[in-house]
Amino acid sequence: MQLDEIRRRINTIDFEILKLLNSRMEYAIRTKTLKPRVADATRENEVIGYIERHSRGLIEPEFCKQLFAKIISESKRLQGEECRLIGFQGEHGSFSEVAARLFDPDLIYISCGEYRETFEAVENGVLDLGIVPVENTLGGAVTEVNDFLINTSLKIVGEIKIPVSYSLLILPDSDPEEIRVAYAHRHALSQCQGFLRKRNLEGKPFYDSAAAARMLVKERPEGSSVIANKFAAEFFNLEVVEAGIEDHHDNISRFLILSKEATEGPGDKCSIVFVGEHRAGALFRVLKQFADSDINLTRIESLPSRRIPGNYVFFLDFQGSIDDPSVQKVLTEVEEMMFMYKFLGCYPAAQPVPSEQ
Repeated sequence: MQLDEIRRRINTIDFEILKLLNSRMEYAIRTKTLKPRVADATRENEVIGYIERHSRGLIEPEFCKQLFAKIISESKRLQGEECRLIGFQGEHGSFSEVAARLFDPDLIYISCGEYRETFEAVENGVLDLGIVPVENTLGGAVTEVNDFLINTSLKIVGEIKIPVSYSLLILPDSDPEEIRVAYAHRHALSQCQGFLRKRNLEGKPFYDSAAAARMLVKERPEGSSVIANKFAAEFFNLEVVEAGIEDHHDNISRFLILSKEATEGPGDKCSIVFVGEHRAGALFRVLKQFADSDINLTRIESLPSRRIPGNYVFFLDFQGSIDDPSVQKVLTEVEEMMFMYKFLGCYPAAQPVPSEQ
């Protein structure tokens, strides 16, 4: 093995160490709300004892002890800060994290394995906020998220829209001409078919595009690349071969910001969910209430109701403030017509779509 190859492998290991340390700090911060105080001598001694017992090979136990004492010290520093946490589903480097960072650059971004974990962590107070994709220009509604919105006690306190733009990413020392395979989530592959054909690349599905980027850095499979967003390239230190490789350049994803408490500031957009009678004209009666009050609807979506078989749950967004008496009147009338009605929140509408990320 040559010196350059050894150094590349060391760099890969160092990268993994940094990412693992970051993940450890994320979990440490999440414990803050689950214990009475930051310092916990019993737990610290337990961790140090575990490390000493499992120190093997070239590393001296005393070195490991000192190293983890520093890690614990940094964990306590982070837990002691007044920071706000926002959870997103997926790996770091995902579009959800891009949206979270655009929403508020001062938050701490916490990766969650599933949408359920994001909702439950906010409901339990472990996270201050959650961010979830609710709809996409090409893909339509995100069914799983809408299912959770029906049953959650959380409030929508904001929204953000971002363009869905993909890039071909490779390892910095790779030759673009030798790339034969592109890993990505199946949705990303389906939206980049023209580029894959043009480049004569084999698209290989991966459970998550950002996770594919991490895999590329860690495993370094020969002749391989990843299709992901530009932020993933920055986060994983990958090189962008070509940007804007998606087939449709007007694809937009909309994300909702969730909180246990309703927003305290002014809002100009509202969301509700309801179930009415399954008969002719029932939905028209609801929509007429908004039309007669000159309230503009921005979204109406339906899903089969699980509580009332044969019926549908409707999601409706509209422009207006809950402080407006005319809005209050319409919502009161709609609630009286429905079997089930829930006000999801009043919040600031998303600003114009930002430039490509």
